[in-house]
Amino acid sequence: MKTIYITLLLIITFAACQPEKKAETLKKMQHPSHQYTFVDLQSDAVQYLETDYIPIYSDIYHMDGTKRFLLTSTLSIRNSSLTDTVYVFSANYNDSYGKQLRKYIDSTILLKPLESIEFVVEHEEDKGGAGASFLVEWGADRNASQLLIQAVMTGTSNQQGLSFLTESKIVKQQFRN
Repeated sequence: MKTIYITLLLIITFAACQPEKKAETLKKMQHPSHQYTFVDLQSDAVQYLETDYIPIYSDIYHMDGTKRFLLTSTLSIRNSSLTDTVYVFSANYNDSYGKQLRKYIDSTILLKPLESIEFVVEHEEDKGGAGASFLVEWGADRNASQLLIQAVMTGTSNQQGLSFLTESKIVKQQFRN
C-alpha cells in the first residue's frame, strides 16, 4: 500500500512540472539574452542598409560521412559602435538549399551602442543541415560598419565536445542620401 502512494505521488509531481518546463524552454528559445527593444521603423527609413550571410551548421558529418553530429548554434549580433544606434530588420534561418525554415524577427529591433542580441538554433533542429545559414538585414542612419555578426556552434556527445565560430559576409549594401 505504501508503494502505491509513493508511486502516485511521484507521478503527480512529475506531471505537474512538465508544463512549466515547456513554457520556460519556449521563453529561452525566443529571447535568450534579454528583453529586446522593438521599434516601429521600416528599412526604407535608414540611410544605410545591409544584408549579411552567416553560415550556420545545425549538424556536421563525422566518422565515414554517413553519421551526423547535431549542434546548437547561437547567432550573435553585436553593435560595436560607441555612439550609433543600429536597427535589425530581419534574421531568417535557411536550410542547405536556401529555403527559409524560421523567421526570428517580426518587428524591427533597436540595438543601442555596445548592445548585443542573439538567436539560438536548438540542438534538436535537424532540418538546416551542414549548409544552413542566416540572412540578417540591418540598417543605420549612416554607413557605419559597426555591426559584428558571428555564429558559434557547440555540441557534445558522450565525452566528445566541439565548438567553432563563423563570421558574416556582406551580400548586399545600399546607400541612400
